[in-house]
Amino acid sequence: MSEDSDGPGAAAGSERKGAEARKPAGAAGSPGAPATDETEEMAGPQPVPQPRTGRGPAESGEPAAGGADEHAEIERLRAEIRDLKKQSAGRSGGPPRKGRWRAPVSAVLIVLGCVLAPVSVLGVWAANQVSNTDRYVANMAPLISEPPIQQALSAKITHQITSQLDVQGLTAQAADQAQANHLTRLASLLKSFAGPISSGVDGAIASAVSRIVASPAVAAVWTQANRVAHAGVVRVLSGQGGGAVSVVNNEVVLNIGPLITQVKQQLVAQGLTIVEKLPTVNATFPLFEAPNLAKAQQGYRLIVTLRWVLPLLALVLLAVGIYIARRHRRALIGAALGLAASMLVLGIALTIARTIYLNSVPSSVLPSDAAAAAYDTLIRFVRQGLRVILVVALIIAAGAFLSGPSVTAVRSRRAVQSGIGWVRTRGEQAGVRTGPVGEWTGAHKTLLRAAAVAVAALVFVFWGHPTVPVVIWILVVLLVVLGLIELIGGRSGATPAGPQPAPPR
Repeated sequence: MSEDSDGPGAAAGSERKGAEARKPAGAAGSPGAPATDETEEMAGPQPVPQPRTGRGPAESGEPAAGGADEHAEIERLRAEIRDLKKQSAGRSGGPPRKGRWRAPVSAVLIVLGCVLAPVSVLGVWAANQVSNTDRYVANMAPLISEPPIQQALSAKITHQITSQLDVQGLTAQAADQAQANHLTRLASLLKSFAGPISSGVDGAIASAVSRIVASPAVAAVWTQANRVAHAGVVRVLSGQGGGAVSVVNNEVVLNIGPLITQVKQQLVAQGLTIVEKLPTVNATFPLFEAPNLAKAQQGYRLIVTLRWVLPLLALVLLAVGIYIARRHRRALIGAALGLAASMLVLGIALTIARTIYLNSVPSSVLPSDAAAAAYDTLIRFVRQGLRVILVVALIIAAGAFLSGPSVTAVRSRRAVQSGIGWVRTRGEQAGVRTGPVGEWTGAHKTLLRAAAVAVAALVFVFWGHPTVPVVIWILVVLLVVLGLIELIGGRSGATPAGPQPAPPR
C-alpha cells in the first residue's frame, strides 16, 4: 500500500477523514482518539497510537468509505504533477529532446502548402474553363444578361447593319424615280429630307436591335454560340487556331455572325424589309486583350498538365506538416488559418488584376462598364472557389480550437453540454426515455461522431461545385446530428461519477 492510504482517520469521523488522508504516515492518528479494531491491528496492543506501518483499511479487511476513490484521485494528481514537471524541465533548458527538427520542417511544409493553394485554385479554374464545356457555357451565358454587355453588343450589331445599309443612297434613287414619273414635288421632298430619313431609319434599327438583343431568343443564340466557341478557345490556347473564337491584333474575339443573322430575321419580321437584302456579315466582338498570348499558351499547357498535381501536392504538404508537428492541434489550426489567409491574398490579387485590366482596355474597343462586367463574370467561379475554401478553412480552425484544452474551449463545451443536459432533463421529466437506443448511442458516441464528420466531409467532396451556402448547410446539419448524438446518448438517469459520501455507520 502507498503511504497515502487511509489509516485510523476512517474511524475518527467524516470531518477528519480528508485531513487524515493528507497527513504523513507518522501523524495518521491523534493521541486522544479512541482506538478501533483496525487501529489495534495496525499499531499493536499499545494504548498510545503509533506511526503507521503501511497497512491501510484495504489490508485490514474493512475498507474505509470513499477511500478507494480518494486514493485514485490522489494518484491522478500525482501523475499530472509528474507530467507538468517534465514539461517545465523541457522548457527551462533540461536535457535536449529528440526530434527538434519537427517544428521547423512542419512550418516549412505548411507554408508551402498554403502558397500552392491559390495556384491550385487558378489551375483548376483554368482547366475547367477549357475541358468542361458545360462549365464554360455556365460561365459565359450570364454575360448576355448584363446591361453593359447588351448595350455594347447592340451598338456593335447596329453599326454592322447600318454600315451595310445606304439609306441616303436609296432615298436618292427613290427621288430620281419620282422625278422620272413627273412627281416633282415628291422628288423634291425626298431630296430635302434624305438626311432625316436616314437618321430615322438608323434610330429605328438601333431601337429594334436593343430590344432584340435583350430577348430570350438572342440569349439562346448567345449560349449556343459560346458552346460552339468553346472548341475555338481550346484551339486558341493550344495554338491550333480556328473556330468561333480567334485572336486578332492581340485580342481574343468572338464571331458574332450568327447573332447578326438572328437580328436581321427579327427586323424583317417587324416590318423592316429593307435589311433583307443585306449580305452576310461575319463581324467579331472583342472579349479581352491578349498581348502575351504565347506566354499564356505555355502557362495553359503547364496548368492543364498539373491541374490535379497541384491540389494534391498542396493537400499532401499540409497533411504531412500537421502530422510531423509536435502539437497536431496547433499545427492544424495554423494550417487552416494559413490556408484562409492565402485565399484572402488571392482575392486581393484578383481585385488588383481587375483594375489593371480595366485600365488597359481602350474605351473604343470595349466600354469600361462592359469590360468590368465581362471580367467579373469570367472570374466569378474563381471567387466562388476561394470563398468556399476560406469558409471551410475557418470552420476547421474553429473546430480544432473548440476541441482543445484552452479555457475558452472547455467553457464552450461545458455550456453546450449543460444546454443539452437541460433539454434531456426536461424530456425525462415529461416522460420521454431513450431506452436501449440511448444506451447504445452512449456506448458508441465516439464512433458516431467520427462517422458524422466523415459523412459531412464526403458530401462536401462529392457535391461537385459547392458554394458557400452549401458549406453552411452542411455545417448546420452536422452540428444538429452531433447535438442529437449527445442528447440521445447522454447519461440520462446514470449515477454521477466521482467519490460518493459514505453511508452512516
